Amino acid sequence: MSKTITTLNLSAPARPAENARSADGSRQEHWAEARSVFPIYLALAKQLEIQIPFPQAERILPEKTELALFTKIQSWLDSMDQQVLVHQLRHLLQTTTLNASEAGLRALIQRHVRKPAKTNTDRDKVDFLLVQYFALCAPAKIYHKQIELEDAAQVMKPVLGDVDTKPLAWCEPLEKMILSLRDFRSLRDMLKTNFIEQGRKVKETAGGMFYQPSSLLAFIRFNFLIRRTLIELMHADLIAIRSGLSLLDSGGVRIIDCHHFGLSSAEPVAKIQEVADEWKQPFQKEYTERSVNETFEKLLALRTDVERALERIAPKETGNLAPLAPGAPVRAASQKANSDRVAAEQTAPKAKPQPTASLDFESCLEQIWEQLIATPPTRGRSMTTVRIGSARILMSSWEVTAFVSEDGPSAEDLRRAVVARALVTAATEAAKETGNATGLGSALSVARIEVSRLQERVDVAKQAKDTEAAVNLGISTKRLLSALDEAEKL
Repeated sequence: MSKTITTLNLSAPARPAENARSADGSRQEHWAEARSVFPIYLALAKQLEIQIPFPQAERILPEKTELALFTKIQSWLDSMDQQVLVHQLRHLLQTTTLNASEAGLRALIQRHVRKPAKTNTDRDKVDFLLVQYFALCAPAKIYHKQIELEDAAQVMKPVLGDVDTKPLAWCEPLEKMILSLRDFRSLRDMLKTNFIEQGRKVKETAGGMFYQPSSLLAFIRFNFLIRRTLIELMHADLIAIRSGLSLLDSGGVRIIDCHHFGLSSAEPVAKIQEVADEWKQPFQKEYTERSVNETFEKLLALRTDVERALERIAPKETGNLAPLAPGAPVRAASQKANSDRVAAEQTAPKAKPQPTASLDFESCLEQIWEQLIATPPTRGRSMTTVRIGSARILMSSWEVTAFVSEDGPSAEDLRRAVVARALVTAATEAAKETGNATGLGSALSVARIEVSRLQERVDVAKQAKDTEAAVNLGISTKRLLSALDEAEKL
């Protein structure tokens, strides 16, 4: 299979006939790369308490260098490569501002790919660095969509050049796993698989084919979607746990049994709230399928303890705390979500249908608000249904909270996402019932504007490290996009 690569091409060995000027040019190119990665290696040495053989005054490298300094720097960088493991590099880049340097990441990738003899550690570093670069450079508009190879190729062009995006036959196992991700609704769905280990096996059996640009693209997409799904599902569980703890606190419960989580049978709710608030992603240390599973099993055990406590104070009212899966379209929701929908619809206020054609943004907002205030959501239930025209709009707990008990930019964004979804859904139902799609065009126009704005807001929340807001907005945006997809099929 013949593939081309641009910026990742290894430098050809120097020929005896090449003149000194050519050698100097090649050295200067490598020196520019070394200057880009040098701050990262300095930070790694400090983090790992490795001796740095350069005094403070020599740690700012000049633009041009003599052969002696070039050799000394390259020798030290090579020795660092042998000592630093991928999880240590991951921890540094994910916990410092060095991760924000596109040029630094690109130079680090080039350095490791250019090595004539690469170890498995080098391969794992390249694997990590490429997906880290993608995460840094991917625009918000594709960050929360079902990313295709073409999307990955566009983002990675500065590193990989123009890449053939035709799927590779031997990468088919990755594609099958990616398709399965779309239907996952909880961490438990993910933990029933061995996707992390399967992906590793595909990578290990690839051998030298791993470094082909098309192969790298397939692994970038797979790694990013696996990581994104894990994080989104983890935060969905954390949101459910925090919501449950809030209900327990408002119900006067101060102590809960946390033996599933590994604590005592009498833990203060305030302490467990701190545990949930400070929960860390399990990607900053060396991780395997086993370590990731163990970390997520702990989170699910905590959720079990919170749900059990809720059942004791409202056994007949406590429903499933899980919001719809961040990675799954609304139309692909599982049977459990459908049972929640049916139960919620039975308690939904019977709002008088309003002609969709005359329904505008503000009146739709008021209808939703009035229904939620008139019949507050049942304690412990994660999903609530409101009616707009002949349509039923399923709302998650954080969307309801944005209407009834919170204010601020994030709550306003969530309200607008729900209203836009309600307008599209109501117009779609009306068009199906009457055959008249008069109101659909204006609803779609409003929704498309909101999608664009919401994607920007997700990016702002992500940059501000407001993970909960970013995840909630991302899920609500996906639901709006799903409603748009359904409407555009008419």
